[in-house]
Amino acid sequence: YPFVTVISANENLGFGHGHNQLLMNATQEYGFICNPDILVTKESIEGLLKRIQENEAAVVVPQVLNEDGSIQYLVRKRLAVFDYFLRFIPFHWVKKVFKKRLSAYECRDLPQDQTSYIRMGSGCFMLVDITRFKEIGGFDEQFFMYFEDNDLCLRYEKAGYRILYTPFEKVVHLYGKGAHRSAKLFLVFMHSMMKFFNKWGWRLF
Repeated sequence: YPFVTVISANENLGFGHGHNQLLMNATQEYGFICNPDILVTKESIEGLLKRIQENEAAVVVPQVLNEDGSIQYLVRKRLAVFDYFLRFIPFHWVKKVFKKRLSAYECRDLPQDQTSYIRMGSGCFMLVDITRFKEIGGFDEQFFMYFEDNDLCLRYEKAGYRILYTPFEKVVHLYGKGAHRSAKLFLVFMHSMMKFFNKWGWRLF
C-alpha cells in the first residue's frame, strides 16, 4: 500500500508512547487511537468523521460491541478503587449486592438512541482532533498500558474540550480481559492504577 508509512521502534514503550509517535508528528486534521483487536467498517469511520466535524468535540467515541453484538459498557463518569475491586472479585453474589453501583460505574443508563457528551471514553477506539490532541500534550507516557485513556480524557476536560459518545457508529472489540487472566498484566494494571490516583487524587469509594 503506497499510501502507508510504517514507523518502527526498537522496543515497546507502551500504548500511549506508540500513539504519540504518530499523532504528535501528524499533519492531518484527525487521527484514530485504536487497539489492535478492533473490527471497524468504512461506514463507521465515515460516520465518526462526520460527527467530529459537526459537533463541538475534540474526541468522538463509538459504541463498542462484543463479537456477539452485546454492548461493552466502557464509558465512565467517575473512577474509584472500590469499583475496580468489584470488577475483579470473582464472587457473583458480591456483584449482585452492588449491582446498582456497578451499573452507575459502567454508565449503563447512557442513552443508546442519541449522542451524548461524556467525561471518559475508552481508548480502544477514538477519533481525535489532532490539533487539540497536541495542545494537551498527547498521552502521558508514564502509563505503559491501562488508565492512559482515562487520564487523556480528564486532561481534555481540564482544557475545556468535550468528548462525544455516539451509539450510531459501532466497532467490535475482541476484548481479551488480559488483566483478568494474566498475573503479569494484572501487575501492570495495578501499577497504572496507582499512578492514575496519585496524579488525580485517591477516591476509595
